[in-house]
Amino acid sequence: MDTEPTDDDLIEEMLPAFIEEANEQSDALEQLLLELESAPGDSSLLDALFRCAHTIKGSAGVFGLDNVVSFTHHVEALLQRLREGHLHLNPELNTLLLRSNDMIRQLVKQASRKVALEDDQSNERDALVSHLVKAAGKSSPVVQAHNEPVGSVAPDAPNTSAQHWQINVRFGADTFRHGIDPLTLLDYVAGLGKIDHLSTSLDDVPMLDTMDVESCYLSFDFVLESNATKDMIQQAFKFAIDDCALKIHASNADGSPLVEATPEDDTQPQPELVLQKQRQRSTSTGDENAFIRVQADRLDEVINLLGELVIAGAGASLVARQTRQRTLVEANQQVMRLIESIRNSTLKLRMVPIGDTFARFKRVVRDTATELGKDVTLEIVGGDTELDKAMVERIADPLMHLVRNALDHGLETPEQRQATGKPAQGKLTLSACHESSNILIRISDDGRGIQRDKVLARAWERGLLEAGVTPPDDDIHQLIFAPGFSTAEAVTNLSGRGVGMDVVRSNVEAMRGTVSITSEPGKGSCMEIRLPLTLAIIDGFLVGVGNSKFILPLESVVEVIANRSVATTVDSHGRCCVELRGEVLPVVNLRTLYALDSPQPERSSVVVVRSGMRRFGVLVDALLGQHQTVIKPLGLMLRSLRGVSGSSILGTGEVALIFDTPSLGQLAAQPRTVTARKPRSDGLASSIAHNHL
Repeated sequence: MDTEPTDDDLIEEMLPAFIEEANEQSDALEQLLLELESAPGDSSLLDALFRCAHTIKGSAGVFGLDNVVSFTHHVEALLQRLREGHLHLNPELNTLLLRSNDMIRQLVKQASRKVALEDDQSNERDALVSHLVKAAGKSSPVVQAHNEPVGSVAPDAPNTSAQHWQINVRFGADTFRHGIDPLTLLDYVAGLGKIDHLSTSLDDVPMLDTMDVESCYLSFDFVLESNATKDMIQQAFKFAIDDCALKIHASNADGSPLVEATPEDDTQPQPELVLQKQRQRSTSTGDENAFIRVQADRLDEVINLLGELVIAGAGASLVARQTRQRTLVEANQQVMRLIESIRNSTLKLRMVPIGDTFARFKRVVRDTATELGKDVTLEIVGGDTELDKAMVERIADPLMHLVRNALDHGLETPEQRQATGKPAQGKLTLSACHESSNILIRISDDGRGIQRDKVLARAWERGLLEAGVTPPDDDIHQLIFAPGFSTAEAVTNLSGRGVGMDVVRSNVEAMRGTVSITSEPGKGSCMEIRLPLTLAIIDGFLVGVGNSKFILPLESVVEVIANRSVATTVDSHGRCCVELRGEVLPVVNLRTLYALDSPQPERSSVVVVRSGMRRFGVLVDALLGQHQTVIKPLGLMLRSLRGVSGSSILGTGEVALIFDTPSLGQLAAQPRTVTARKPRSDGLASSIAHNHL
């Protein structure tokens, strides 16, 4: 027999939504604090900062998370003192608030895991509370329960700015089903001030024989005397706003409308604030900013099904062409066009701006630069550039290594910079932009640049280079990515172990991307990461060599030299050359590179491909045209295959390998005199490719 859900069950069901909301507010709080460092007197930023803390406390109070409420109350009290002008923000206070925000995150995390704080965490919390109370310069009692007064103004503050608000709230029928307790909300609002003239209406209550015991018919009308602003009162209802209709307007003590100006607006009466359920008004108002939250795994499932639909569509298209029935072919073409439109629209759902990821590094730069005794400012460019959500999550760790590397090795101390005629403050720039169907991320600094002689000396010492051999600068820069390579004199918590840059290259290559370095001694360095926009589905160009099929990313294809006689003399790496408009174009012969067991045709085609600033050719037997490509991961045996990043299933059921254009371009180039790491032998890669194509 099914049991009715209890209040605790409903609260438990809605807790993940609170956790997500609290983390978003905490992220916003951190970014506001970092912005306030350059504008400590900006009242709008202080107000926004206070609202973030107040929202966290209010939502935590609804869920009975007393640890979050009590600690955030102290943060809120200090912020109120800053808003009132009794205190002024300085670096010490900002650091205290940043550390307090870290503790709020920890308390929220503890609530989500339902575990108690460890002793050292409890000690840190208590120490922060002591610092917050001392910094506020006034008593700031700890709130013990979510239904006790938790007003945003400290109790001993004079009630000089209090005003009266007439509040009407009508709860929807599904309020109880969504885990909302109207009385708890009313108790919380009471903590903002004093409630008078409380009444309720029975107009919406049905007769007992028709009443649904699970539905809510409550409504409240009351006058609130409080120092709180209208926005603060609205925030108290934020977590239940989808389940109630709320009206707030300034009034006299008896609830009558206020005619004269209010302290919040000295030019005109306060307008009435009406908040309705988003679902009800979105259809009538056409709100373009309306959105819904979708769990990531559900969206991933849609993407996977879409990939299967693309493969099935390719198979149906092949069958339609074989029948040679014009109407069937045309109908199938229309279906494929619709599938492509659905594909493009669905993939856009996973695109998110990279600016949120960049913004996280403001705190990293601030804390790391302080630890190193450096003065560094972070500039963010192109934060609105969009990238697949999965890519954004995976690029955060490589970016962290590169940012910390630039702070530790690239940028100098203020004294060192001034000695060389530079400004005392260094500059670190994170930028992003679209480049064809890729995204280009740059991490650049105006520091000392890569110390070429130091890198060479360490490479000779470790045997990465033969002693005395001096390769080109590009090769020297690539040595930085060698496993275990570091130029640090001592191991610290920032560097010296030689694992950071190798991790960067491995992670970037795992996303079918590339990383490169440019540097100018005394002027700075720039790390460039190129990534595909998505890891799911791409437009490809299908080619054939013998019985094997390969796919090139369509955005990398420049042109095609069809039915051309090509020199058959190739080296052991499958390289040869052709002349293209008076220039020599290096060409990769796939038959030789992968030891494919098929005869060389008399005439072949060359697909001209671009990778960065480099152009090269790929020698193929057949040009099979554009192909919607669903990217599948390579099996364990094929992961060592050079120049390949993934696989795809064709409509015929065949498997085609997807080329990694940058690494294939490296194979097309002349062999280098030195590499940072040795590739696997051609024999092993060739035999694997031959047996699995």
